[in-house]
Amino acid sequence: MFVMFVSLIFGALVLLYLYLANNIKYWQKRGIPCANGALPGIGHMWDLLMSRASFNECCEKIYDNNIKHSIVGFYNFITPTLMIRDPELVKTVLQTKFTNFHENSGIVNADVDPLLANNPFFTYGEKWTTGRKRLTYAFSSMRLKILLENVKQVCLKFEDFIDRKMNKTGEVELELKDLFCRYTTQVVASAGFGVDGFCFDDKKQKETFYNIGQELFKPSSLSSIKITIAFLMPYFSKMLRIKLLPEKFDNFFRTLVTNVMEDRRTSGMQKNDFLQLMTELERMEGDKFDIDVLASHAVSFFIDGSETSGSTLSFVGFHVAAYPEVQKKLREEIISVLEKYDNILTYEALREMTYMDQVFNESQRLLPVVTVLNKICTETIDLKGSDGLVYHIEAGTNILIPISSLHNDPHHWEKPNEFDPERFNADRKRSVKKFTHLPFSEGPRSCVGMRMAQLQMKACMATLLKKYSLELSPKTEVPLKMVPSSFLPITKSGLWVFIREL
Repeated sequence: MFVMFVSLIFGALVLLYLYLANNIKYWQKRGIPCANGALPGIGHMWDLLMSRASFNECCEKIYDNNIKHSIVGFYNFITPTLMIRDPELVKTVLQTKFTNFHENSGIVNADVDPLLANNPFFTYGEKWTTGRKRLTYAFSSMRLKILLENVKQVCLKFEDFIDRKMNKTGEVELELKDLFCRYTTQVVASAGFGVDGFCFDDKKQKETFYNIGQELFKPSSLSSIKITIAFLMPYFSKMLRIKLLPEKFDNFFRTLVTNVMEDRRTSGMQKNDFLQLMTELERMEGDKFDIDVLASHAVSFFIDGSETSGSTLSFVGFHVAAYPEVQKKLREEIISVLEKYDNILTYEALREMTYMDQVFNESQRLLPVVTVLNKICTETIDLKGSDGLVYHIEAGTNILIPISSLHNDPHHWEKPNEFDPERFNADRKRSVKKFTHLPFSEGPRSCVGMRMAQLQMKACMATLLKKYSLELSPKTEVPLKMVPSSFLPITKSGLWVFIREL
């Protein structure tokens, strides 16, 4: 009996190996170029599995080793995936043939993760169209001007927080990711939900927005595995019923939204925030929102508004501290523009800070927070690349757009490793090749909250630099090294700076 059992196990392992070995011939069988070095069951993710490199770094290696191809196949463990290297084909996927690629990769079970399942990133068809329409209205110019008033109040708290941290010599050493995530999370609490997030009060952070964000986005092996399965092996995610949003956070947002909305319905209280807009839309559409839909928008607003914007600001702050001449020019613009508006931070003043736009664009080029886009081909299509080959892409194929690699490709950018905001000045930005700069993606599924993100980030940087200077601390290890297990780029040593009062 024992011998038979061992034989069955051995036979099963042999069959599994043969299946996996055959699977890594997927691209060769279809006549599509494939990256070298695939291993059965692991594909091209060995360095990721060994925590020697992040997923993005694995993709950058594949991108750099296949410069002759417009498209190259590789394996996300056992999932065959096509990397699009040609900017024209990126345009095809994201814009001109959007209907063939309208789904984002990643499966979320509606019965397991209802708040994420209703998130616009994971919705499709009519549900996506309706959600997109609502959010587009939420971030119109008129609404942004209203939300800016909440942002300005947070800017005052942000400035007060730094002042309280200053020592007697007018200096403080702070970690930028922590500092800016306090700011962006407070903006989410105020502009999103009309409540105080207590993000600048260390004594009240235990069960506040800032603490929730810190817990939710803290890198861990478990969260990394869940995200990897959900986005790189979506069908396993469905089979295993992977839950990305822990129950604690699901309950937090449901309770928050339920309490705030119920209070406003009964009291008639008006506030200029995101949830107030949801109340207005209820009246306009003559119906009440389902709590899952409302809470989903709340989660989306929280994730996009706090963590991604906070990370972007931290990298901008790093570049500003590392390049004093850029910092000086940016500060001069901020002061000059604000003087025209009686030193009041207005919507129009922020729009006039064009050099700040250049700095943000260049920082996001070098260190994008979203490093890849994952799509699904929903309708079979033939694509012709700049290499002259015609690629037959079958429905159901996983598609990857390597944002970070496109941003740092010497074929598209002169001296790509240099930080040069002048790439995006009025004269030179016309020469930037389309679809090689994708910090907010492009096409119908581009980031709907982009303008809100830019508004709060520019307001923060204007508040900071008009009063303080930044200088890199020796604690910041340059060149930066990222935590391999993190979904979003996080530096191992942190981004430490000295902030000094001018």
